Amino acid sequence: MRVAVVGATGMVGQVILKVLAERNFQISELYPVASEKSVGNSIQFNNKSFKVIGMEEAVSLKPDLALFSAGGDTSLMWAPRFAAVGTKVIDNSSAWRMDPLKKLVIPEINASELTPEDLIIANPNCSTIQLLMALKPLHDTYKIKRVVVSTYQSITGTGVKAVQQLENEYNNEKGEMAYPYPIHKNAIPHCDVFTDNGYTKEEMKLSNETKKILGDDSVMVSATAIRIPVVGGHSESVNIEFENDFEEHDVRKLLSDFPGVTVQDNTAVNTYPMPIYAEGKDDVFVGRIRRDYSQPNTLNMWIVADNLRKGAATNAVQIAEYMLNNGLLPA
Repeated sequence: MRVAVVGATGMVGQVILKVLAERNFQISELYPVASEKSVGNSIQFNNKSFKVIGMEEAVSLKPDLALFSAGGDTSLMWAPRFAAVGTKVIDNSSAWRMDPLKKLVIPEINASELTPEDLIIANPNCSTIQLLMALKPLHDTYKIKRVVVSTYQSITGTGVKAVQQLENEYNNEKGEMAYPYPIHKNAIPHCDVFTDNGYTKEEMKLSNETKKILGDDSVMVSATAIRIPVVGGHSESVNIEFENDFEEHDVRKLLSDFPGVTVQDNTAVNTYPMPIYAEGKDDVFVGRIRRDYSQPNTLNMWIVADNLRKGAATNAVQIAEYMLNNGLLPA
């Protein structure tokens, strides 16, 4: 299969290439694609060197699949160009997520909605993916009414500029700032830009994307997104109110049985999810599972995942694998 990775030189693009190699995805020709300033540079894939090409050349090559991770504006401009020549596009930006004509897919939850007519498929927000991997089996059993979630998000979600800012601050060096404030020894309650309702776009993504993926507009989500000086992954403190009551041991079993979820929940030996252990892994880790005694039918959980892998690259590659295995991509 001829595969283009758009944004191949970026942080997520590099992880996409790594995941494609790890999972032995079928590739006969690889086209690393990036902005003009990177064209001509070399990248490594499966111990081979590949030259980075530009968008026009990539479209002219008519790849079978294009994995996009190059920002919303780039996706809005170029994804339709690829689709017009028959390329299936899986896009990691926010550009197409809430488009009613585009599927928003977490493979373990709703990949079965995909059809041969879907040319542009949206990858959900990283925070949404890990949240819904834990919510889906519980929603199916107990019916979720309301979710209150606070996210503690890795600087890698902002990109390499943020990683460099933290490193500069560690070393007491001046440099370009990705955030309006220092991130070292700090927590910034500001992910993405603020909207007119006082919430950030990141917070609204958690609300809107949850409804679309679950196919249930009755699920209410209230979110606060916080950036913290962590590299390994995003963490989420989640409070869930159900229509029906539950037993904690049943909740643990439902989560343990759901593909892609690992329960780490033994406080007797201080076992719980942390970004330092989630980094580089594809599972979503859930712990601190306990009843909320302040109101009926309500549960607290702590969810951690590597935002560059399951929150971005791995989810996109899993969508491609599903499409390949179900005749939606040429074998």
